[in-house]
Amino acid sequence: MEIPAAIRDVDHLEELLSEPSPAAIDAIRRVEGDIVILGVAGKMGPTLARMARRALDAAGLPGKVIGVSRFSSPAPQRALEQRGVETIRCDLLDEDALARLPDAANVIFMAGRKFGSTGDESLTWAMNTHLPALVCRRYRTSRIAAFSTGNIYGLTSSGRGGSREDDVPAPVGEYAMSCLGRERMFEHFSRAHGTPVAILRLNYATEMRYGVLVDLARRVRGGDSIDVTMGYCNVIWQADANAMALAALAHASAPPFIVNLAGREELGVRAACTELARLLSVEVSFTGQEARDALLSNGARGWERLGAPRVDASRLLAWTADWTRRGGESLDKPTHFESRSGRF
Repeated sequence: MEIPAAIRDVDHLEELLSEPSPAAIDAIRRVEGDIVILGVAGKMGPTLARMARRALDAAGLPGKVIGVSRFSSPAPQRALEQRGVETIRCDLLDEDALARLPDAANVIFMAGRKFGSTGDESLTWAMNTHLPALVCRRYRTSRIAAFSTGNIYGLTSSGRGGSREDDVPAPVGEYAMSCLGRERMFEHFSRAHGTPVAILRLNYATEMRYGVLVDLARRVRGGDSIDVTMGYCNVIWQADANAMALAALAHASAPPFIVNLAGREELGVRAACTELARLLSVEVSFTGQEARDALLSNGARGWERLGAPRVDASRLLAWTADWTRRGGESLDKPTHFESRSGRF
């Protein structure tokens, strides 16, 4: 992959976000078969689906990529179909509709609910815990890569490398607890049915239109004072997270293979905002004081098994500042990474 100095526009961005890594192509060659992506219309799903299609093509395999979502807007559905991804409209909580979905050797589970959880906790639990059980029964003979979150660990001390996969979960708030419930459903059905599963604890994917760095850059450029109480974070280029998810299919096992998807750096919010301010030629001010802990994940297992990240934090900061300075497109979906209460 050639790393450009800047990202020209949305087309260039999405081309980069959907470029498969060698590890992803190798994994697709090893697992073969069609790939069904459940919850494809979210922030990551469209570029992951395109990457899966490109990986199959690069591997010289004829399999289908099938994206499933409610598709409340027709534009994402059309865009996927134009890129060779078949699409199906489906409310995944409708068990009859779920049963009618096509069989596939490989399933990537991306459906879930985070924002809006506070005040509507029951729907969050239905999406994050009940739905995985339904999917495990429907696709009991498939290989499944299921997205989860680093939030299941809770806060961990900074400067120690981040939470590891064998750490005892300590979720804070109903969103994180429901995500641990999701993992337990995949674990239970993997053990009960022998279904090979990979659980992907993501922390945090970023691209030019959303992510922690986008949130910070927009605040810095807008002259907002930056609260550094949640003083540290991990970021990973979304294309690297996509590629690692595809590569994880080849490592799915019963009981599940559990892996963190996280960047190499423990990024200081104060240092990141200072660099963004320099790149944007503005001043930045701060409030608060860094707490001793944050939501941090150690991604070493993923780098070793699924391929190392191709883009580092310094490049992401430069890209984000340039995109923000030029007024590039934004999804206007803040991450709320600074929340320490677990309420979203």
